[in-house]
Amino acid sequence: MRLPLVLPLLVIFIDIFVDTYIYLVLKRRFKNRMPSNIQLWSSIVLLATLITAISLPRRSGSDGMLLTVMWLLYVYITVYLPKYLFVIIDLVAKIPELIHRKRIRTISSAGALISIGFFITLWWAALINRNDIQITNIDIEIQGLPESFDGYRIAQFSDIHVGTFGKDTTFVSHIVERINSQKPDVIVFTGDIVNSRSEELIPYVSTLSKLSAPDSVFSILGNHDYGDYTKWQSPEAKTRDLQNIKDMQRAMGWNLLLNETKMLRKDNDSIALIGVENIGDHPFPIYGSLTKAYPELSDSVTKILLTHNPAHWTDSISSRSDINVALSLSGHTHAMQIEILGWSPAKYRYPTWKGLYTDYNDEHKLYVNIGCGTVGFPARLGATPEVTIITLRKAKSTQQAL
Repeated sequence: MRLPLVLPLLVIFIDIFVDTYIYLVLKRRFKNRMPSNIQLWSSIVLLATLITAISLPRRSGSDGMLLTVMWLLYVYITVYLPKYLFVIIDLVAKIPELIHRKRIRTISSAGALISIGFFITLWWAALINRNDIQITNIDIEIQGLPESFDGYRIAQFSDIHVGTFGKDTTFVSHIVERINSQKPDVIVFTGDIVNSRSEELIPYVSTLSKLSAPDSVFSILGNHDYGDYTKWQSPEAKTRDLQNIKDMQRAMGWNLLLNETKMLRKDNDSIALIGVENIGDHPFPIYGSLTKAYPELSDSVTKILLTHNPAHWTDSISSRSDINVALSLSGHTHAMQIEILGWSPAKYRYPTWKGLYTDYNDEHKLYVNIGCGTVGFPARLGATPEVTIITLRKAKSTQQAL
């Protein structure tokens, strides 16, 4: 039996056990049959939902199909995770029965309340929190920053994954309004504008073209933008789709950097804005080249790098004396769309998953934006959508500090 089939069957087996357990609990503890009957029929409907979701095409389906699968799975998850939690707690409450004592009812009641609260939290994460855009303001000091760029403001946003919103541009319009209201000097987007296909972007071209800054809008591609998550009829179809994404970004007035550098000028000073295609860790393909984008990486020019995956900084830039890249800006992690009191499961996957990082000699800095959109599941449990306003500051030299 193939492994991809084993996992759904295992999940279904566990769900049948959980549903049977809850059905019997409701039947024993309530004289009224309505709760147990609701449990029975809702379980049948949800089992059908799961089977439907895993049967629908994902890699070859349309954007609408992907949205349908995503929401069907989320409905299923938001019901069964609380059910699992209740069963675990209720089994703990029944431990005294092993020594012929009564079940601890307060623990069972607490389990029911906790499970209901968990269900509500999951839907709060999908319907409210994932739309709660947060502005993060941060000053970043850079050694040798030209005087004219002291106080220069960069608006960074990332991982918008417009396909997750279908054709509803409301949320993206709010992002555009919030960014423009900050009046940055330049706007940068650090990749993953779609989930898998260029058609997702079509409804958003007009909305995203309203982003405006004196030094323009710059963007790079993320791992989702290359069409690697879709089955294509031919390699040419995949190439055309990627070209569509590039063309639409340019039609929006964005400057898409494909292993390229743009010099930003202010008065008589300038800094280099470098944009590379996706460079990451396994299993993500490598499309980018930093040396192609900027051959003389050791020169004295102040450089800001846009690179989608922060693994590029961790693996190839930090602590490298031969690479003079003062600041790298990345996205990609989403903080796995979960952050509770500063903790996120992303910390076990990414050594750099959110916020500002620096190497041991403070020569290379990295800022990881946790993105605006969602992928995989349409919710953010904490980890609210982020727009970062970075203000560049000229670092004082050691002699000046003394």
